[in-house]
Amino acid sequence: MTKPLEGIKIIDFTHVQAGPACTQLLAWFGADVIKVERPGSGDVTRNQLRDIPDADALYFTMLNSNKKSLTLDTKKPEGKEVLEKLIRESDVLVENFGPGALDRMGFSWERLNELNPKMIVASVKGFSDGHHYDDLKVYENVAQCAGGAASTTGFWDGPPTISAAALGDSNTGMHLAIGILTALLGRDKTGKGQKVAVSMQDSVLNLCRVKLRDQQRLERVGYLEEYPQYPHGEFSDVVPRGGNAGGGGQPGWVLKCKGWETDPNAYIYFTIQGHAWEPICKALGKPEWINDPAYKTAEARQPHIFEIFGTIEGWLADKTKFEAVDILRQFDIPCAPVLTMKELANDPSLRASGTIVEVPHKKRGSYLTVGSPIKFSDMKPEVTASPLLGEHTDEVLTSLGYSKQDIFNLREVKAV
Repeated sequence: MTKPLEGIKIIDFTHVQAGPACTQLLAWFGADVIKVERPGSGDVTRNQLRDIPDADALYFTMLNSNKKSLTLDTKKPEGKEVLEKLIRESDVLVENFGPGALDRMGFSWERLNELNPKMIVASVKGFSDGHHYDDLKVYENVAQCAGGAASTTGFWDGPPTISAAALGDSNTGMHLAIGILTALLGRDKTGKGQKVAVSMQDSVLNLCRVKLRDQQRLERVGYLEEYPQYPHGEFSDVVPRGGNAGGGGQPGWVLKCKGWETDPNAYIYFTIQGHAWEPICKALGKPEWINDPAYKTAEARQPHIFEIFGTIEGWLADKTKFEAVDILRQFDIPCAPVLTMKELANDPSLRASGTIVEVPHKKRGSYLTVGSPIKFSDMKPEVTASPLLGEHTDEVLTSLGYSKQDIFNLREVKAV
């Protein structure tokens, strides 16, 4: 089957997570992604948090599937010559170097545009150009703090909290992939390439838009009725941390199930939506609550919402999280078990859909990784193993017109 991005060649100058997440997604959809790495070492994540000696770490394998690896020393004239040839034949260059690194390599935007006017140059940045922090080095947790996520995550009596979800890294990569695809469509109309940049701060903030909404509401009325602090608590002039409260205006909370004393994940998330109040009362065996003025409306329930959650927790006491959800879903009540990584890894539904895939690797054996979260009616993306360091160097150089002797000579000067 022809994949939508077949024929698109991407130079992947990224490392760690944000950039590789972007290029991996495009590789899943058919792009020819050539990961350019330093000879002898490569992407730093190849040896970070290793679980098997002398094999690429899972950190690398889970972010670089479906790619080719070309080792190239761009500090050497011979390496620069190879890169120039590759640029002329490619559609996109993706990088997440520090500010000015490409310029210092001799590949400024002007030079890239001269070599290939159709080239799209896509960059991951910590902060947008011109930002007063644009010289700061940014990692995942730094981005979560700078983008507003940490200040609004956690409990009101504790410190700001970082999410385990890669809001700064992989989320930025997803945004950049959208930008690249948009630029490719634009090029079809104009024939010209362009620069595309996504900052990690901007990407985190984009996912925190409901908190920006809440900041404006708070400034206007002085309180936020869907937060646990309402109606008895106090609000300052900034959006507070809401614990496990729902962010969309529907009260919700994480509740204990059978076995919570020994299992730290024996919980469900339970949401009380207005239209679901009657089914909730029926499921809990509390039909008298349906028309009780103290419970009937969301406004009436809010002052004693934790008493209601306490009653629900009592109902959950003799049910596992899975048993509880199986009952509640019959009443169309929004809820979910708190699933562990182990449970997700072994979930047959996720395996069947390709969300979790098992991939054979030349040195590791089989390993689990995520597959495409985007599903298509006419395409099922195939996930293949990440490349060994320099595995495709000869193949790429041959495609650029280098002979076996040329490749030997490049190795002699240690350019590849």
